[in-house]
Parts: sequence; C-alpha cells; structure tokens
Amino acid sequence: MPFIPSVIKWINTKRRSQIELFRKYPAETQQEVLMRLLARGSNTAWGKEHGYSSVTTHEQYAGSVPLQSYEELMPWVDRLRAGEKDLLWPGEVKWFAKSSGTTSAKSKFIPITKESLERTHYRGTKDCLVLYTSLNPATKIFLGKGLTLGGSHQINNFSNNSLYGDLSAILIENAPAYADLIRTPPAHIALIEDFEEKMKLITEKTVDMNITSISGVPSWNLVLIRNILQTTGKENLHQVWPNLEVFFHGGVSFAPYREQYRKMLPDPKMNYMETYNASEGFFAIQDDLSDCSMLLMLDYGVYYEFIPADEAYSDNPRTLTIGEVEKGVNYAIVISTDGGLWRYAIGDTVEFTSLRPHKIRITGRTKHFINVFGEEVIIDNAEKALDRACLGTEAHITEYTAGPVFMGTETRGSHEWVIEFDREPNDIGHFVEILDTAIKAVNSDYEAKRYKDLTLTMPLVRVVPPGTFYKWFRERDKLGGQHKMPRLSNSREFIESILEIAAR
Repeated sequence: MPFIPSVIKWINTKRRSQIELFRKYPAETQQEVLMRLLARGSNTAWGKEHGYSSVTTHEQYAGSVPLQSYEELMPWVDRLRAGEKDLLWPGEVKWFAKSSGTTSAKSKFIPITKESLERTHYRGTKDCLVLYTSLNPATKIFLGKGLTLGGSHQINNFSNNSLYGDLSAILIENAPAYADLIRTPPAHIALIEDFEEKMKLITEKTVDMNITSISGVPSWNLVLIRNILQTTGKENLHQVWPNLEVFFHGGVSFAPYREQYRKMLPDPKMNYMETYNASEGFFAIQDDLSDCSMLLMLDYGVYYEFIPADEAYSDNPRTLTIGEVEKGVNYAIVISTDGGLWRYAIGDTVEFTSLRPHKIRITGRTKHFINVFGEEVIIDNAEKALDRACLGTEAHITEYTAGPVFMGTETRGSHEWVIEFDREPNDIGHFVEILDTAIKAVNSDYEAKRYKDLTLTMPLVRVVPPGTFYKWFRERDKLGGQHKMPRLSNSREFIESILEIAAR
C-alpha cells in the first residue's frame, strides 16, 4: 500500500506545526487547555459543586478544588459505573479502564470518555508516529505492520450501563476500522484473556508477516520475543522480521532490559522510542532518539500541575504550573483531564531535563521507594545504581525488587535486593559493592545512613532462578498487559513472596 506513506506525510505536516507551537508557548497552551476543561465541566455535578463557571485562573482553580486521590474520587466513579450522567464530565461515561499499574488487591477504574479517547489516548498514539517519521524521513514503517502487545483482559460488564477492561482493550474496541491496515494482531487475538494462549497465537499469526514496529511494555514484549525465537529457531528477531526498525515502549523503565533487547535485536539501526502513557492519559513522547527524556505533550486534554516531591505529603503542598517548574527538581504530577479527573494525583514523579521545550524523565512513584531509615531511595536511584553494577560486572538483569531488612535488638538495618539475571555477574560480591557505592553517589541520605554502618549495613543481594518473577505474575493472574513488579517497597511483602517461589 504505497499510498499510505504519502497520506501520512500530508497529515503529519499540520501536526508538526501544532507541536512546534506548544513548544514555544507552553504556559499559554496549558491555560487554554484548563479553560477548555473548565468550560466542558462547568455544567456537571462536580463543576457546579466547585464553582467552575467563575474560575478563570490557576490560582482560583487550585483554591476551588482540593487535590484528589483515587480513594477520594471513588464514590463519584461508583455512581458513574451505575449509570449516572453529568457527574465528572458531560454525558454518560460508558467505559472504565481497570488500572493494571498496581499489584495491590484493590483495582482502580478510571473513567474513559469519548473526548479522552480522541483528544488524548489516540492522539498520543498518532503523535508517536508523527515524531518518529519526523526523526526518520526515510522510514519504511508504513510499508509493514505494527505489532502491539496490549492487555490481557477483555471487556466486561459492570451493569447494563457500563463496561470495563484494560485500557488497551478499550482502545482496540473503539479503534477506527483503518487501524487494522497498519496494526496486528487482530482484535479477536489481541483481546484473549489467557496471556500464554494469546502469545502462542500472536507468534503463529505474525512470524510470516512484514512487521516494521513493535509496541508495548518492555518486560512482556521480552517474553513474547523469546517465545518467537524459540518457536522459529532463529538467533535474533531481525532474522524473523528483517524490516523491523523501531520499538515504541513504555509502562516500566527500559534500563533493566536494554542489554537483553540489544542481544535479541543486534542491528545498530534498530530504534527505541519511549512513551509515557497510562490509564489516566497519554502524557509524553521521546522526540530525540539520542536523548532519553520525553517531550511533555501540552495540547492534549490534560492540564498539569507539579508538586515538589519533598512537599508531596504535607497538608497543603504547593502546586506549580508548567511556567513555574525548574530543571533538576523531583516533582509529583497532578492532572486534570477530559476523562473527568480533576486535580488527580497520578502517583508518578518526574524531573524536567529541559524547559522550552519541556522535557521530562520519570523518576519513580510517590509510593514506591524505601525510606524506613530516612534514606529516601527512589526508583531513579535504584536504576542508575543497577546500571553501574551491571556495567562493572558484565551482568544483565531481567527483573528485580527491593525492600528493607528491619533492625533487630542487636542488628542494624539494610536493604535486600531480589534479582533475576539474564546473565549473572562475574563476581556477585563486586556487584554488591558497586551497587552500594553507586547509591551513595546519587543519594546523600543513603550515604549518611551507611556511614560506618551505623544505621544501614551493606545491602544483601538474593539471586533467584530464571522464570521466578514470571511464576509470581502467573500465580496472581497478572500475566501480560501493564502489570509490573513494584521495584521498591517499605515492606517485605514482595521480597518474601518472590523468595518463597524461588525456594520451591
């Protein structure tokens, strides 16, 4: 279908101009987004309760609407699920994304409106292609198909009025017919609930296709790629799909998986493009393949506020607009969206690497850190330290989680790391030394607690057999989709459950 690249190029020209506009005028763009959201929400029950009709500034908005957690929003969501209209957003909300971004027992059901599908989720997907083709004018990505590995849960009924499922399932259900021209697998395979059965069928369906791109969460795509190589007997994925040129990835940090992908995709021309999307919205896209930070997409149906991370748990934290943020500061994100989320704390933390254009990198989760002893180790610290330890010992990590070893009557505390390696370190003792030293280098609080072993002793690293984490997910019915292991925790819940599986 050689006409497709020409059509895409024609469409992309206009969109690139729009992107350039919000790069130059970020504050003005975000003010327009806020005014549009408030205008649409002013006649809803929520909007009337919070006086949206008279709000014209960020300060008034922040003064009228308190910060929201999912627990505080849940009563409104329950009413939406029961079929009530005009509550958080005009009209009826039919779709709810069951959040798979947490491994806790409690699920979140995020409202998905028609506007959030069109103005945010689908727009983000399209902009991945816009930005990629801008970076690669000679791309042949549209001469083949994109393989998308989405969630593993079909659409389910809450009642006669509403349905729920993984966000990816909702996107597939509502996708325009032309999407099948450039995407695989077809819906009847993509929506299979059994991940292992779906993986088998995807492999059978796609090994003889011209796949030019793959998309999804790095950890689950890694499982799929290994299955494809095992099935075909090939040494690397380029031998299966010679025209594969890019992997659009998101959901978890790519750092622990980078070396494994390089091994299975050794062509130096292979590209990797990070995205930042979630059930709540599509937020950022990498726009420079040599720079791992991502461009914050400011003209979607999302209005952003940022709380300095050290104030996130105070009673009345400051919230900054896009025009007030600084580089190098860790911020918790607050969003207001065309899905009816108002001043919603999404739970992620980011750092700005650039202003004008505003680029970010994800530094962690507000609830995923280790701070039992005042060390405040965040995911970004962990990823950097593990990178250095792997580099120094020629190791490759598949999965990991970490947590505290609590102080005893006569023992000091420490951190325990449970790691599954694709390639184990040539010297595990040296790996631990580098890990410890690297965390000290990026975290002064940890360094202080490690001083002369007064509070924290040397970290412990437990190596578990290959497949241990996969068994953990399978036993909890969490295979596929965006399910992920909490990297850091203040409890030993995840460490103990992984070690219990490893000991069998």
